[in-house]
Amino acid sequence: MGFKFITIALLPFYVGRALAGDVFIDLPITNAVVAPDGFSRSAIQAGAFPGTNIVAMKGDTLHINVSNHLVDPTMRRSTSIHWHGLFQDRTASEDGPSFVNQCQYSSAHTPEYNFNLGDQTGTYWFHSHLSTQYADGERGTLVIYPDDPQKDLWDVDDASTIITLADWYHTPAEQAMAQFKADGHEPVPASGLFNGVGRYNGGPAVPWSVVNVVAGKRQVNHTPFEQYLRVINISAFAAYTFSIDQHVFDVIETDGIATVPLVRLNFTQRYSVVLTANQPVKNYWMRAPMASQIHHSGTACTEYFLNKDNVKAILRYAGAPAQDPVTSAISAPVAQKNGGSANPLQEYQLATLINPGAPGGSAPADHVIDLNFGTIWEVNGVVYTPPDLPTLLKIINGATTASDFNVSEHTFILTQNEVVELRIHGSNHGITHPFHLHGHAFDVVQSASGPVNYVNPPRRDVIGVDSGGVIIRFRADNPGPWFLHCHIDWHLEAGLAVVFAESPEAERQGPSAQIITPQWLNLCPAYNALAPEFQ
Repeated sequence: MGFKFITIALLPFYVGRALAGDVFIDLPITNAVVAPDGFSRSAIQAGAFPGTNIVAMKGDTLHINVSNHLVDPTMRRSTSIHWHGLFQDRTASEDGPSFVNQCQYSSAHTPEYNFNLGDQTGTYWFHSHLSTQYADGERGTLVIYPDDPQKDLWDVDDASTIITLADWYHTPAEQAMAQFKADGHEPVPASGLFNGVGRYNGGPAVPWSVVNVVAGKRQVNHTPFEQYLRVINISAFAAYTFSIDQHVFDVIETDGIATVPLVRLNFTQRYSVVLTANQPVKNYWMRAPMASQIHHSGTACTEYFLNKDNVKAILRYAGAPAQDPVTSAISAPVAQKNGGSANPLQEYQLATLINPGAPGGSAPADHVIDLNFGTIWEVNGVVYTPPDLPTLLKIINGATTASDFNVSEHTFILTQNEVVELRIHGSNHGITHPFHLHGHAFDVVQSASGPVNYVNPPRRDVIGVDSGGVIIRFRADNPGPWFLHCHIDWHLEAGLAVVFAESPEAERQGPSAQIITPQWLNLCPAYNALAPEFQ
């Protein structure tokens, strides 16, 4: 077995490629005063701000030592971390959501996350999964390098090609959430950060982030220099439309799944694109205007943030002067390169590259579940409330049927290997909810604007649900308790979530039994012994 050691605190953008093996990572969670948009505030950082990038290889086993050093009483001082998009085969205990998969921990009890990446490759991220904590900055990226079937399409793919889009608040998340509970108005970000840099209305002219490219570095399939950009939305609330002035590109990966070409970077989704650097040597704007739909006192309205046009960066060709661009946008916000077309794609036009096709094909699913939004934060009339004991702990102790869980835990039981079809019906209040499923990628049989497609639908782990609703399918082949929730953090904390207890008996015994460590079993007693201010 190979052996690698990475000290993330000292080397936040380490990039290495070696045989699959054990990767040891130190990830300190600390408070720090930061000013990414020129406004100074205390925040939370995972290794470094705006977020450490963890790099691994397909098949690696990660050993991530998360040391909690949080001391600021205006923010949560306990924490837990979710590794967004990873399946956690037999390691549901490492998935991270507080009170679903584990109890959170303070500095008095620092855990190590241990899990194997299996066959997963591509672009992922990680974030706190306790309340709305990651809006304070506790988040980062994770790239798993593969033997990629499309690797002949680009020249460069390294830390310099990772792009993060994040919303940023000047108010601590706990204070913002309290105000949301009081008046029902989602907190509006002060700014949007492009690779950790942004500007807010009335704020200073913070220098823009710069992404460097080289024109015509070498030929690949007789095309100009190609660069692989991994674009990751790590926001707690905002959505973006990503484009580069005078450039078109192909989307080749969505949410870690190799695909064959999208348009809109919606909420917590990830897209990897191949950029053709074939324009004159100069500076070009990279644009990601921020927008979202906000619910106000029983009515909905589309509200564009005052600083929406400030979410941008500079694409700088080697040899160009160090100055701001003067370029203008092309007509389509995201363009398809084939044939030089600038027509934007729709999500339903995406096709999965490897093993396409929804499980079960067009035959009726084994288990159909309708999920309806009632009032804003209810699913099927239930507001999700975290239990006192994590769902996984209850299952390990014998919980098997829906009646073994509190109604407020809103837990559905799934049978091993059945084909599950979720029909998620949107509400008529005008909000698009980004729903994320843990433990699986799903096939989008019908997106909000597209036709029914069982043959080669998009495959991903986050789907935007508007008033039209969506249909998704997955096979229940990964025993564990898995969250399905709105990834707008304010909505999740308010209760817009359900839990799937997948094959409870298989979680306890047999070849799919969960790997449970004494360290994990000690988390809840340690948490319960904390003083209230640390909980």
